[in-house]
Amino acid sequence: MKQLSYILILLIGTVTVSQNNPLFELGKERYKEGKYQEAVENWMKILDKGEHSAHLYFNLGNAHYKLNNIGPSIYYYEKALQLNPLDGDIKTNLSFAENARIDAIEPLPKSVFSKWHSTISGLLDFDNWARVSVGFTLLFVILFLGYYFSESERKKRILFASSLFSLLLFILSLAMTFQIYSDVIHDKPAIIFAESVEVKSEPNMGSEVAFSLHEGTKVQIMEEDDNWVRIKLVNGKDGWVPISDLKSL
Repeated sequence: MKQLSYILILLIGTVTVSQNNPLFELGKERYKEGKYQEAVENWMKILDKGEHSAHLYFNLGNAHYKLNNIGPSIYYYEKALQLNPLDGDIKTNLSFAENARIDAIEPLPKSVFSKWHSTISGLLDFDNWARVSVGFTLLFVILFLGYYFSESERKKRILFASSLFSLLLFILSLAMTFQIYSDVIHDKPAIIFAESVEVKSEPNMGSEVAFSLHEGTKVQIMEEDDNWVRIKLVNGKDGWVPISDLKSL
C-alpha cells in the first residue's frame, strides 16, 4: 500500500494536455487536500465536455481507489491503459486495484498457438502492423526489380531469394494485421459496477442463477437483448446480467 501511495503522489505531477484545463488543476488541488470526491466531480466535468486523456483517466482511477470504489477505479485505469498501453505506472496501479476485487477468476490455459499469437500481436498495434505490411511490400518490389534488372547470376539468386523472403514476411504481417483488426472489432470488454450481481442463465429475472460476480470484475460482452447483455469470463463461463450493472470500456 505504501508503494501505491507513493505512485499516486508522484504521478499527479505528470505533464499532459489535460493539465491546461482549470478544472483539471482544481481537481488536483482537491486531491492533494484529500477531497477525493470533489476531485472526481471536477475531472468528470472535463469528460462531460468530450475531452479525455490517459492522464485524466489515470487520476480518476486514483481518486476512486482512494474512495474505495473498486469498480470505477479499475474502469478508469483500464481506460487509461487503452490510450497508453505501455505505461508501467498505470499497469502497477491497476494491479493494486485488481487485488482488491472479491472475484479471483483464473483464465483458461492457452494453447501454444494462442501464446504465440498473444506475444506477436502485442508487439505492435493494428496501425503499425499495417505499416509493416506496406514496408515489406515495398521491399519485395525493390528486391524483385533488382533481380529482374541484375545481370549477375549470383546477384540474381540472392535477390530472388530475398524477394521471396520479403513476400513471405508481407503475407505474415498482413495476416497479423487482419487478425488484430478482427480481435479489436470483437473485443467488447466491460467492468462490473454493481457491488454484487447474479448472472442468469437467460435474459430475464425469473431464470436460474448461473453464478455471481462482484464489483470490478472484467468481462466480455457477447451480445445484447433489450436491457440484458450476455457476458463471458476468461474462465469460459457465460451468462446474462442487466446492462445497468456494468459499464463498457
